[in-house]
Amino acid sequence: MENKKGFIRKTKQRDLILKTLKNTDTHPTADWIYEQVKKEMPNISLGTVYRNLGMLKDLGEIIELNCGNKYSRFDGNPENHYHFVCTECEKVIDIKGCPVDEELDLCVARENDVEVFYHRTEFYGLCPDCKKKKE
Repeated sequence: MENKKGFIRKTKQRDLILKTLKNTDTHPTADWIYEQVKKEMPNISLGTVYRNLGMLKDLGEIIELNCGNKYSRFDGNPENHYHFVCTECEKVIDIKGCPVDEELDLCVARENDVEVFYHRTEFYGLCPDCKKKKE
């Protein structure tokens, strides 16, 4: 792996953090990731988890989501896609079946004389579980 500073050595901690994140679709917080990784690597610190999440984000391996919650959540799928956030339980869900609208990027670029690399969109409402509870 490389970054602005040159080569970044591969570490067991970073590999385990990435593996943990890619094996869940819950969009977890850093604390959740820390608790999971700690089961396999008891001596890891929360600071190490945060540093490696930052590095993985900078390398484009993961996405950091700030969906209006108190805590950032992380997504092991770095491809641009939409999310749904439950306003009741704060669960974050990947939107399936609705491709990213690349025409929106072109429209924004054209109408505002800017260069658009990507956009992120979150939808808010009730997840299936919370919707059932309300009914």
